[in-house]
Amino acid sequence: MVIGVEASTVGVSVSDPPSSEAAPEDSSPTSGSSATPEVRRKRGRPRDPEADGRILAAASALILMRGFESMTVDEVASSAGVGKATVYRRWSRKEDLAVAAMEQLYRDEVPTADTGSIRGDLRAMFASFLTFANSPAGVDYVRTSIKESMRDERIANLYREASQRAEHSGAEIFQRAMDRGEVRRDIHLTAAVQFIGSLVAARAITSQDPPGLDELDGLVEFVLHGICA
Repeated sequence: MVIGVEASTVGVSVSDPPSSEAAPEDSSPTSGSSATPEVRRKRGRPRDPEADGRILAAASALILMRGFESMTVDEVASSAGVGKATVYRRWSRKEDLAVAAMEQLYRDEVPTADTGSIRGDLRAMFASFLTFANSPAGVDYVRTSIKESMRDERIANLYREASQRAEHSGAEIFQRAMDRGEVRRDIHLTAAVQFIGSLVAARAITSQDPPGLDELDGLVEFVLHGICA
């Protein structure tokens, strides 16, 4: 629905530095009766369970502000309050981090609706998406993702991957409607899912404002009934 995120510029793997606490050597003479004392190693710092969320939030914010290409792992780590090694232990490439961040952004901004009816689900999904698309962050993101995708095919592939994962959630709305008998099973599912995102993208490319919430009901009716009398 929205346009996904990422580009392949960093492919660095960071491993944990070797421990500075090496076990001391026993320089005393050995004898058959003397036992070597056991050396107890220090435990490393426990893993921060909240670090993942802070890292994804920092990456999303930076991508929204400047796009994937200008985002750096150093900035993500600094904003999240963690070391670079912590980021790379979770996502070994900048590309993987950006796709995960965009997936989280889509889940937060356009949560999958389940109201019990196709009309209610579409209305809730379109309302969330149009609210985001009309926000300053949403406008910048749509324009930046289009610009980066047109300039670099690698980045386009990463935006596409994130978008396709988000579209899977949109497809679930129509699949549930089919199971309830509200929607025919032979519909063009991809077109139905991509309709609202494509409309927003087309308006962004032509420097027009995205549809507003005042158009919400008309857009839902258009998807459900098309243009036939």
